[in-house]
Amino acid sequence: MNAYKHAEISVKRRGGVVEDYLAIHDFMDSTKELCSDNRHRILHTHWGIRRVVVPIFGQTITNSNGKIVNVKDLCEQDHILPDYLNRFIPTLADFVSAIDAHDADEQKLQDFARSYENDAELSELLLSPLANTGSVTSLLLTHNSWFINDIVPKVLKRKPVIQNFNISPADFFDRMAFKLWMDNGSAIPPSAQKTAGKVVG
Repeated sequence: MNAYKHAEISVKRRGGVVEDYLAIHDFMDSTKELCSDNRHRILHTHWGIRRVVVPIFGQTITNSNGKIVNVKDLCEQDHILPDYLNRFIPTLADFVSAIDAHDADEQKLQDFARSYENDAELSELLLSPLANTGSVTSLLLTHNSWFINDIVPKVLKRKPVIQNFNISPADFFDRMAFKLWMDNGSAIPPSAQKTAGKVVG
């Protein structure tokens, strides 16, 4: 489903016009630039909403009808759930569990972390996947050229970093297996196994 279709869902549910919502839906799908199949949906998680989308767009927006719209609800109900047949919202751990870990990851990530170890604000954001999942491999999602030069400037209002990076988005997408649950909800991810069969929404 494309961003415009998601924005049409928002209009039906919340009023206003497509343009009120298009920027948020387009941003959530901007990871298609990094991966052309449904593995791209790493922002389609509560981690993505809380750590990335809401800090960029705010807790609420006001549509053209003057109605205040909750951004978290918009992301969940009008974007993520429709992408998964209203069956579940995957967790960051679901995506991370599909990434093949390499022995060299930990050292490479520790080297990266030294560059910001005295920056508490940046540390909290970049280390949040580890706190969320318990997996060092999860840090590949934030310790790369895309996150530092596209996401961090938007979330923390920082300048891009002009340098060569040892980690790129390909370092996790190329190693991420395509799981059936990623295919528009045709299967259930590990995090939703206990609630399988229940319709969310």
